[in-house]
Amino acid sequence: MKNILVTGGAGYIGSHTCVELLERGYEVIVADNFSNSCMESLRRVEKITGKSMKFYEVDCCDYDAFEVVFKENKVDAVIHFAGLKAVGESVQIPMAYYRNNLVSTLNLVDLMEKYGCDNLVFSSSATVYGDPVSVPIYETFALHVTNPYGRTKLMIEDMLRDYAHVNKNKNIILLRYFNPIGAHPSGLIGEDPNGIPNNLVPYITQTAIGKLKCLGVFGNDYDTIDGTGVRDYIHVCDLAYGHVLALDKVFADCGLEVYNLGTGNGYSVLQVHAAMEKACGFKIPYQIKERRPGDIATCYAACDKAYNELGFKAKYNIDDMCRDAWNWQKNNPNGYKE
Repeated sequence: MKNILVTGGAGYIGSHTCVELLERGYEVIVADNFSNSCMESLRRVEKITGKSMKFYEVDCCDYDAFEVVFKENKVDAVIHFAGLKAVGESVQIPMAYYRNNLVSTLNLVDLMEKYGCDNLVFSSSATVYGDPVSVPIYETFALHVTNPYGRTKLMIEDMLRDYAHVNKNKNIILLRYFNPIGAHPSGLIGEDPNGIPNNLVPYITQTAIGKLKCLGVFGNDYDTIDGTGVRDYIHVCDLAYGHVLALDKVFADCGLEVYNLGTGNGYSVLQVHAAMEKACGFKIPYQIKERRPGDIATCYAACDKAYNELGFKAKYNIDDMCRDAWNWQKNNPNGYKE
């Protein structure tokens, strides 16, 4: 079976994708530096699947250390998750985002070229659309970013487009995904951010278990159903499955393609909050705060292309996402830490 290198494979989306890959029968090699993840997630992936993975603790920005992965393994395809990923933080420390996200990808492409690997699935983001002129958002929309995190994703997309243009034998899929939430139904793996969460759902669940006092809702004066920001939330297991379908496509010699991965439905912050209260069965305190820099009002996907060309369709709804997120949090109040 083919060997798949997953950079950032110990992270939230990466670990769930490793489950899908192992269950599909792929051999999985993980490269991760644990900057926002831990080894325990990989142990639990192996527990869920009953299968083992090769693992390298390596920073993809360290070329020589990263090269060892390629020297010791025949890599048939790469799924590239590794990178810094918080919109708000990227506004505060932009150069760290440029350095980390761009250098790691340049190293990866160079090593893939050097060791004869032609297949890549890149973890991009809906942030490349900026503040869209309309919704739903199609892959053909103009690209315009509003924060450094999104700018790194767009720069990498542009680099890969240029690379594929002159290297017709390369198969590259750019997956622009929207807002992954939820957790594996087993409750063994889920989102475990360092410190105070940057993302909505872990902030809600940590408030629900008492680790945080109150959910901060950033802005209630957007032009939306209730004034709070609207996003396309997708279950992380649906998203992980989308990566397996993308691999099928790259192995069929697709050239370069771009796909949105979302549900096509938008939910506001307060609608997600209400769904989480339903999942856990009690009230969760929240407080309206100032808007965050770089945030936009509404963002949800048109998923027609992914459905027609990959066969991708999300199967979990918002209640499922909140149920599984709460199941993970209540069974792992400190995440992967004992």
